[in-house]
Amino acid sequence: MDKVNESIPWEFILLGFSDRPWLELPLFVVFLVSYILTMFGNLAIILVAHLDSKLYTPMYFFLTNLSLVDLCYTTSIVPQMLVNICSTRKVISYCGCVAQLIISLALGCTECLLLAVMSFDRFVAICRPLHYSVLMNQRLCLQLAAASWISGFSNSVLQSSLALQIPLCGHIEVDHFFCEIPALLKLSCVDITAYEAEAFFICVPFLLLPLTLILISYTFIVRAVLKIQSAEGRQKAFGICGSHLIVVSLFYGTAIYMYLQPPSSTSKDQGKMVSLFYGIITPMLNPLIYTLRNKDVKEAFKRLSARVFLIKK
Repeated sequence: MDKVNESIPWEFILLGFSDRPWLELPLFVVFLVSYILTMFGNLAIILVAHLDSKLYTPMYFFLTNLSLVDLCYTTSIVPQMLVNICSTRKVISYCGCVAQLIISLALGCTECLLLAVMSFDRFVAICRPLHYSVLMNQRLCLQLAAASWISGFSNSVLQSSLALQIPLCGHIEVDHFFCEIPALLKLSCVDITAYEAEAFFICVPFLLLPLTLILISYTFIVRAVLKIQSAEGRQKAFGICGSHLIVVSLFYGTAIYMYLQPPSSTSKDQGKMVSLFYGIITPMLNPLIYTLRNKDVKEAFKRLSARVFLIKK
């Protein structure tokens, strides 16, 4: 135990791509633009869903939760990344690193569960339309959303506490843009096979189990949609479900790549790029995917814009 305590540093150096300084300016521009678009897009969805009474449905309630997760997730990592890119000393305090680790992991786990909940909502809406309003009542929606948030943060505290107990033996250079478990594990100076096994079994309920439920839900959804006689009805159903499936593919694909294989099996640049994709690019794309492919959201934006224009006049 003494060895572990002695190995706790005061701060970490986040290397990022500091070995390639010519990349820093383009990365700063990309991160800044992505962050602004993420903030604007997700805030717009939250505001429109809150202000337009026609979007007071379970689907858009869960979508606003997803947008809030994406907002908080990017805010937990991007501002620090922008500061470090502009600085000569690319450091983060130990407490800041722990906070970033816990918050980002918690929000990532919450998003996994929310995506599964959203697929269940679509399953009930398409396969049990006559019972939808009874089954997906306000109380159940609140319970499912609360369970996703509470489970995500509980898992994060558990995984983070296990990871932070691993001795680092004075290693403080994190070859990454931000603090996350795969990057910190590479600093370990002891055998982490046992921890990797524990982490794998902890990750299964938050990655593979929700993904399995999503695939089962969509198996029934596809069968139900193909039975719809109206071509317009089939197109609308596939349009709504298609947006969700794109988001699921982007998020789960990269998350499984990062968390369900040993840290040593990925190259440092691969790990960085995959983390940047699900940490920055995916939250930015989510609002675009849902708004560009969703007629209800686009019409809600038009109604809200018209209302603002009349108020100004």
